[in-house]
Amino acid sequence: MLTPSVPSAPLAPCTAAHHARLPCLSHAGTPTPDADRIDVVYLWVDGADPRWQANRRAAQARSGDTAGAARFADVSGRYRDNGELRYNLRALQRFFPEHGHVYIVTDGQCPAWLRAGPGVSIVDHRTLMPAAALPVFDSGHIESYLHHLPGLSERFIYFNDDVFLGAPFDAAWWFSEAGLAVFKEAALLPDYPAPQPHESALVNASLLSRSWLSARDPHYRHVPRIFAHSPRPMLVSAMHQLEHEAPELFHAVRSTVFRSWAVPPLIPDLVPRWMVHLGRAIVRECASAYLSSGAADATEQFGELRASFGKLDFFCINDTSDNAAPDTPQLLLIGDTLKQLLPCPSRFEH
Repeated sequence: MLTPSVPSAPLAPCTAAHHARLPCLSHAGTPTPDADRIDVVYLWVDGADPRWQANRRAAQARSGDTAGAARFADVSGRYRDNGELRYNLRALQRFFPEHGHVYIVTDGQCPAWLRAGPGVSIVDHRTLMPAAALPVFDSGHIESYLHHLPGLSERFIYFNDDVFLGAPFDAAWWFSEAGLAVFKEAALLPDYPAPQPHESALVNASLLSRSWLSARDPHYRHVPRIFAHSPRPMLVSAMHQLEHEAPELFHAVRSTVFRSWAVPPLIPDLVPRWMVHLGRAIVRECASAYLSSGAADATEQFGELRASFGKLDFFCINDTSDNAAPDTPQLLLIGDTLKQLLPCPSRFEH
């Protein structure tokens, strides 16, 4: 899916550089907060890790829901590592080399290829969330703590590792005086009275936002369109404010272990919708692409991405192949395409 935008600036050539091999550290120091810096935050998981798999099975057994009847979208595609983070960091270095500190939030894991250094921190769940809440396999739960990262700059960008920059990043456009840049899908959603077991997390998140905002402001008018899979510009101070104003919502999402249709995430919808309502974010138009690896026309989608690369502000490659085997052609297409588009190693690789 492509949407129109002003053409981006020409791409600078990519050049490789040698970097020394360094050990992977659990935390490479705490950066000093800087009002001008724009930090970057990722969640990352390696679903093929035997230790992580054992912890997940144990959590499933404790829940008593071994058949997955109550869990929501708890499939391999939510945890599978197709190499996205490596290429995401390549895109970050290519299109936003002025970025600040990079935080990678993980469950005691570290990418084997990661080059540790002063500009990147691996943050274990145990240092960010209460021990009583762990282990957690719901990204909505984990991301509700991101604004508590030590040393995080006031302005930061939160990336799912399957959302990539695709053209030079203009910080003044994403973080403008008019507000943070947010993006919506064009299609209208079903406007149910409450979250639905059969609906996606994003639809249910929109319904939660409508309920909470309408209860607080009788003049609120809800537009039933979901926010796009995009980089998420955020403000630490705004997140602390929302946590103060909606403690019941944060408490609910922090009670999950696995995704639950009844407890939608807050970051994908409530945060940008609340910011727009306050006049602190603005819905913008841009060039973007959303690819679904499990779609019947996935090959055509990836071909269109290769043709459009460098003209897209961002793109998302969503692993919707769910429980497919790792050598499924559609999954191999993810890594092959990213390697073709972003062949130059970043400074984060050894």
